[in-house]
Amino acid sequence: MISYDIVVVGSGPGGYVAAIRAAQLGFKTAVVERAELGGICLNWGCIPTKALLKSAEVFTHVKHAAQYGVVAGDFKPDMAAIVARSRGVAETMSKGIAYLLNKNKVDVVAGEGRVKPGKQVEVRLNDGGTETLEAKHIILATGARSRQVPALPQDGRKIIGYREALVLDHLPERMVVVGSGAIGSEFAHFYQSLGTQVTLIEFMPAVVPVEDADVSAQLARCFKKNGMKVLTGTTVEKVDTTGEGCKVYVTSKKGEEVIETDIVLSAVGVVTNVENIGLEECGIAVERGKVQVDEYYRTSVEGYYAIGDIVPGQALAHVASHEALICVEHIAGLNPKPLDYGKVPGCTYTTPEVASIGLNEQKATEAGYELKIGKFPFTASGKATAGGLRDGFVKVIFDAKTDKMLGCHLIGDHVTEMIGEALMIMEKGITGPEIIHAVHPHPSMSEGLMEAVAIAYGECVHV
Repeated sequence: MISYDIVVVGSGPGGYVAAIRAAQLGFKTAVVERAELGGICLNWGCIPTKALLKSAEVFTHVKHAAQYGVVAGDFKPDMAAIVARSRGVAETMSKGIAYLLNKNKVDVVAGEGRVKPGKQVEVRLNDGGTETLEAKHIILATGARSRQVPALPQDGRKIIGYREALVLDHLPERMVVVGSGAIGSEFAHFYQSLGTQVTLIEFMPAVVPVEDADVSAQLARCFKKNGMKVLTGTTVEKVDTTGEGCKVYVTSKKGEEVIETDIVLSAVGVVTNVENIGLEECGIAVERGKVQVDEYYRTSVEGYYAIGDIVPGQALAHVASHEALICVEHIAGLNPKPLDYGKVPGCTYTTPEVASIGLNEQKATEAGYELKIGKFPFTASGKATAGGLRDGFVKVIFDAKTDKMLGCHLIGDHVTEMIGEALMIMEKGITGPEIIHAVHPHPSMSEGLMEAVAIAYGECVHV
């Protein structure tokens, strides 16, 4: 049995950050990982998906090159090359995690970990046999996987999940994407951009349903403008895969419909990896598929902690990483500030991109706030107009009594790079009038935020 101060089970954005920070603070640390270092996000989620989307962006720019005064010759998407580039990006980043773990002298144990009573982790090693680790503190960061639902039984060929969608060896003529959250919307946009006829189906009344209603409506318009078929308020009843393609049976307010397609992508969410990791044997409390923790990620059993997708809160990579820091720094006695889940930015990397933080208009109204709202369209932006990507806007929501920002909602060209300013505004309590008088660069997309605030306070001169 090998003894450690901290053992982390899982090496995704929560796990590897926890392990490295623990080592930096002087703890003897090991991380247990059954697959690639970096977890799903780095290998089969966030990073390779963004590589695919970059290829789609380049293809779209070439397709519209004439609008920029550039003459382009024959061109077409090469799926094999696009996928190979995406996998190469993921591999590069995974090697980077291996380098960082080695640099910080974190032991990597390749295998499947299961926690045991007495602060132990039993590892079924990938190369055979088992090994038992003991630690003063054990951090679970086992993540999540694609959710399976009865109406969409994934077979890896005709009904696929996000992993298969990342590595398709051909471009389907037709695809149905079920679920319009970040995963579904990004893949729908990617395949539609390259020439697939995509039908996006969403059970809720709007696409990207967690976003502000104005943002959802704008993204749906952009999708439709690019030729995508968007069906909201629609339920998939079943999929018939017995023929050459698929028949998707759906129900909506308009009645029943059968959609014929070549392939179906199920993007109806994720489910946590809490099975078979020893939670029951250790007596660790779980409710509705989530490990129950306090504000420092301590579970119901002393010495055991949990972070990331397996605990309540947003299932986002940056959330998992921040939870990791709080967890480890609390173990080290550094008294970290608990995470405010109401100030976590969310991003969707479609074209146009979507980024948001805080309350949307509906939730702010329901909470009883008196609101000041400003909405600056990118059609009035010099930078957006020069770039030829004018779809979208910045929408800001303020508490009229305190002048504090309650929420910020953006849709437009690369707005995911802008949401950090809104985060700092909310984190530091900067008021609307203070933002207006902070000089922003021109021309830039970021000045749209200042303009939106000026609109909220009746001081905008550009709209």
